[in-house]
Amino acid sequence: MRGGLERWKRGVGSQGVRQALAYAFEGSCDSHLRTAAGVEALASYGAADPAAITRFTVEAGVITTDTLDAQQLRRWVDGRDPATDERRGRDLTSPDADLILDGTINTPKSYSVAAMINPDLAREFEALQDRLRDRIIKTWQSELNARRGAGGSIRESLHRIEVVELQHRRSRALDPHIHRHLWLNVKVLGKDRKWSNIDSRVAMKMQTVINAEGELAARTDPQWVSALARHGYTLKADGEIAELAHAVRPLSRRSTQIEANRAVLLAAWRGEHPGLEPSPDGLHRIDRLAWAKARPNKPGDIDEATWERLIADELVAIDDTIMRVRDEISLRSTSVDDLDLGLLAAQAVVEADARSASCGGRFSLFDIRAGATRAIAASGVVTAREDLQAVIDDVIDRALEQTVDLLEGEAERPAHIKGYMASVTAAAKFDLAARFDALTQAGDLVEDEEIADAASTVLTDGIELEDRQVEAVAAIAGTDRLVSVTGPAGAGKTTMLRVAKSGLARYGRRMIVVAPTKKGASVAGREIGASASSLHALLGDHGFRWKTDVAGAEVWTRLALGEIDPATGIAYGGPRRYPLVAGDRIVVDEAGMVDLNAAIALATIAAESGAGVAMVGDHLQARPVGHSGAMATMTRRATAVVELTAVHRFTDPEYAALTLRMREPASKNAALAVASELAGRGQVHRVSDHFQARDLMVESYFRWTAGRRRVALVTSTNEEADAINEAIQQRRVDRGELELARIAIGQGEQRLLEGDIVQTRKNDRATGVENRALWVVRRISVDGVELASVNDSIDVRVVSRDYAADHVHLAYASTVHGIQGETTDASIVGPGVDAAGLYVGMTRGRSHNEVIAIARTDAAATQQIAESMRRGIPEVSIDDSVRAARSELGRAALPPHDGNNAELVELNGWLRDAKFALLDLDSRITGTEANAHGRAGDGTAAEQLVGGRNAQVAQFESEMRRYESLLYEQRAAHRVNSGRRGRADAAAPVIAPHQSDRIGLGR
Repeated sequence: MRGGLERWKRGVGSQGVRQALAYAFEGSCDSHLRTAAGVEALASYGAADPAAITRFTVEAGVITTDTLDAQQLRRWVDGRDPATDERRGRDLTSPDADLILDGTINTPKSYSVAAMINPDLAREFEALQDRLRDRIIKTWQSELNARRGAGGSIRESLHRIEVVELQHRRSRALDPHIHRHLWLNVKVLGKDRKWSNIDSRVAMKMQTVINAEGELAARTDPQWVSALARHGYTLKADGEIAELAHAVRPLSRRSTQIEANRAVLLAAWRGEHPGLEPSPDGLHRIDRLAWAKARPNKPGDIDEATWERLIADELVAIDDTIMRVRDEISLRSTSVDDLDLGLLAAQAVVEADARSASCGGRFSLFDIRAGATRAIAASGVVTAREDLQAVIDDVIDRALEQTVDLLEGEAERPAHIKGYMASVTAAAKFDLAARFDALTQAGDLVEDEEIADAASTVLTDGIELEDRQVEAVAAIAGTDRLVSVTGPAGAGKTTMLRVAKSGLARYGRRMIVVAPTKKGASVAGREIGASASSLHALLGDHGFRWKTDVAGAEVWTRLALGEIDPATGIAYGGPRRYPLVAGDRIVVDEAGMVDLNAAIALATIAAESGAGVAMVGDHLQARPVGHSGAMATMTRRATAVVELTAVHRFTDPEYAALTLRMREPASKNAALAVASELAGRGQVHRVSDHFQARDLMVESYFRWTAGRRRVALVTSTNEEADAINEAIQQRRVDRGELELARIAIGQGEQRLLEGDIVQTRKNDRATGVENRALWVVRRISVDGVELASVNDSIDVRVVSRDYAADHVHLAYASTVHGIQGETTDASIVGPGVDAAGLYVGMTRGRSHNEVIAIARTDAAATQQIAESMRRGIPEVSIDDSVRAARSELGRAALPPHDGNNAELVELNGWLRDAKFALLDLDSRITGTEANAHGRAGDGTAAEQLVGGRNAQVAQFESEMRRYESLLYEQRAAHRVNSGRRGRADAAAPVIAPHQSDRIGLGR
């Protein structure tokens, strides 16, 4: 089972509440499409009772239920008691305030097909989801928390949570798709019997465990698996029902046609009703007409029984044996006693390690627990959930033995803190550093006169090298074994490499250009004027092979001369395409995207051949799919390091200089200064919510493309990119730019139309397409999909429909990895990106670059952009990772302890009340001074207020110092009692008492 956890926010003017009501009582869902769940009031065809919604209350592990009507649900979503309308805790009115956390329980679509054709399996499947729901909400109540104290430094366990469940049986296209939504209200009752908000950050990070529990239930629950066997069904390795999985894609293809029909009908309705939008009932009719239109002689309005019969007819059309009664088969199950716990532990670590690539290789106990749970789910064991807990715990313990503890000595470690690293990853970091250390050898640089001669032979149109480019050429064409050339986007790295190639050739030395991706190699070769290949092609030619072991880990090996290559069956005879000799220079373009394993292999080849290595790129841009840090590791050891600083891409030289400061701000203040300058230049666009942000990006696409100019739309997630892609496609359909005559299915069941901008996501040697290459869909036929390059319309490829369904998706918008290396006329960066996403996004456009921030004020928007510049700082060494883990721990809430905790809580309440009293006093002083302005008098009233305020400020600061002291003592005592060492900076206050202006107390 799969599913995400989405935050529903209040929105502008309680829009979030209204949307929640519309979704619960009128809404439908198509959660397999990655659109924001529940934000559109769609037509009603869900199975939910329109009169009431079921609420589940969990108190101390005990579940009770009742029902809420529309008015009660409105109060509940809005953070009030549904019966009394009493406010629960502090009223949060910010548009960004969370209302509910929406957890989706998705299932493989073959389960929905099984439920359609077999009533017994339908009942068993609903019962399975009931059991999973109960486990999820009990887990939430027992393991999530609220926060107390100044800065939320104290973790408060939960006594009570409340959850609303919505059940949906089909997709918007009216195909079988059984799924549920669990709405967790952010208002929770702590064990101290106080209402407050849940720590949503912990809930979001715990979702990987929740999803793993779903997979465990689907594949090991004895009642469900026995029911499948009773009716002749088995589960595949991916969790799908083996005997039904083949019907899923044909149904999805029909769904795509229904989406096209819906678009046509909706466009026709809008044409007949200009300026209006259809009501929920109107959309309901459009949905059903779209569905019926694809099915000849079917009614436009159907009831439940009719719908089921029509779906059954379609399934029979796909497979005429699919409805037959199957013979019972024996249930095969692995015994718990026969499980290879060591292998399961290794699989758990591999999964956690794969999740850690964006965090420098760090992962949390939640990640290990999820990996252990999924490993057991796939083991073939079938038994009750309570019988598996001891096994899961054992696997977790064994998995921890295969990790490095980055927080060794820290007693109190919340499960979401990423404080572990896989031993193999830590070893790879050490190994790479040692290999580069061994290669470190200083050499000689090429003279400037020789560089000028080389440049004159390859540069035209008056192009000249600036000083730093000359330094880079001198290093690469020189004899230092390790050369690092870093530089911002648009710094002229490829121009420099053309001259370096010419300089090397003057001495009879070769430049071998490689890139981490085949797409990157093609671009580098074309721009530098040299043959180029992917880095993996070079490594493969030198005998390196990579595969996954039984635990799923990537394992690198190397063929010896004469050894039979298992892939070809031919004896390996050494490198043929890329032989290397001493003096050759291997240039790795886009080197920031090289992963650790590939870098270790490259260092090995360099050591054996005597070749030098030059890494050219930017480790602050997009990172590799695997573990990053290879370029930064080499840069710290290279004897020739050049940083390009001049930026040639942009039409505005002042903006070019600003991007250098944006790339790596030295401090928070430096980042804030850059963000303020961006805002002053009009390059920060503030919006109130994610929907406005999405609309703005869609509008930006059409504004820039109207003049035949290319625009990059950069998003923080694939889900957001998909939502924008689908919105742009639909707008193009409505405008008549795209036609619905011919349709293909893309990755994730996206609709692909002729004229769409798409991206291919897998290298395919047979057709010549590359991973992450951008194309225009030129023609869709029965035989395949014809693609033309966005950069060269003559470059045409044809891929099969199956390839398109698996590896092609819409690409009007993309994440930073999808846009890395592209240059456009303009770039719009969406909210929520990290430092690499912001920098790469804001350096794609030659003439215009803009970032969107979701904030209530301009100052808040500027602060948000500044924070993005500091988010995701690379962790090159183990020491970097230790520091990052300790920093994360320092921000986490820790459990309360006996002793001075009561005094801490009391003091925190006093400080909060005193702060608001002082703010009120400031207001009174301002009013008194304003009334006295220009009038005769001695100003006694104002002076008295100011004097009283100063006394209160002094008391506030004194109590704040006492609070900090108590907090420090509490944490230190806890660590001592646990036999662990403490940290002096762990109790650093969120509000510094000597900086009273930060809380509005300065005058």
